[in-house]
Amino acid sequence: MMEYKCLTKQQFYFKQYAIVPIRMEDRFSIMQWRNEQMYHLRQNRILTPEDQDQYFKTVVAKLFDLDKPGQILFSYLDGDTCIGYGGLVHIDWTNRNAEISFIMDTTLEKEFFEFHWSTYLSLIERVAFEELDLHKIFTYAFNLRPHLYPVLEKSGFYREATLKEHAFFDERFISVVIHAKVHCYLRPALLTDAATTFRWATNPKVREFALNQSEIQWLDHKMWFANKLKSNHCFYYLLMQGDEPIGSIRFDIDTNEAMISYLLDPKYHGMGFGRILLKKGIEQFKQEAGHQITRITGWVINENLPSVKVFENLGFEKSQDDGTKSNYYLSII
Repeated sequence: MMEYKCLTKQQFYFKQYAIVPIRMEDRFSIMQWRNEQMYHLRQNRILTPEDQDQYFKTVVAKLFDLDKPGQILFSYLDGDTCIGYGGLVHIDWTNRNAEISFIMDTTLEKEFFEFHWSTYLSLIERVAFEELDLHKIFTYAFNLRPHLYPVLEKSGFYREATLKEHAFFDERFISVVIHAKVHCYLRPALLTDAATTFRWATNPKVREFALNQSEIQWLDHKMWFANKLKSNHCFYYLLMQGDEPIGSIRFDIDTNEAMISYLLDPKYHGMGFGRILLKKGIEQFKQEAGHQITRITGWVINENLPSVKVFENLGFEKSQDDGTKSNYYLSII
């Protein structure tokens, strides 16, 4: 298998699905799918085997040895079988953004499109943000397949623009819809974040699954927040998407154990940010807290199924369950 010079990690997995550097052996399957799906691609004629061979030899083959290629292409696999392909294209290395491309086996589209589109997005996002440190990724789609959009929005993309009658296709002008996602990162919590975290904590959607159901007063929260920031036993971070705070995570230390607590801005619920917040938070905390912490724990209301799933997916194990709430722990020795 060929490897991209610009990537440290070459293969990205979710269960039996993976994206790997585009394989020569998949070129004719890709050609077939492109020809079958020309209606939504920027392709103006049927590709021939000769066209495909030429493209792979003169364009694709050169991408692997470049420090900053204009595109990075992958085969999307189920086991060892190619069922789609795509990548990051029109990469702007100066402004650190790229367009996402993807097509899948035409025979799978009707029944499995949502699953594979969502899985692929999670994999290509890791390439963009974790490997290449891009700031922004986006999709550029002819407004012909509205079923693309709910999956994008569930995956944390937002509709950035609709370009009216922007492209001439099939003898008519059609609109183009652009969805985008900006890289998330953590920063230390600041005193000026008190109002933002108060707004999140008092939102009815958040209060529904709060461990402490007592009403939160602003002055109490402001004092509590300031004390947490002063404490040497508290590590407190905000998750940022671009310049917008979208969640917070806190680790309260007691001897060699840390209790975890996190909040998401309710408008970002259901988009996968809970897992991002916990994963990044744990990684940051482990780097800063040192080796004295051997265990991270957290309480979750049992009916809060998204949070339960996040903890379990990140390797936490259940240690207690009182019928209403459960305690989860993660050993970090």
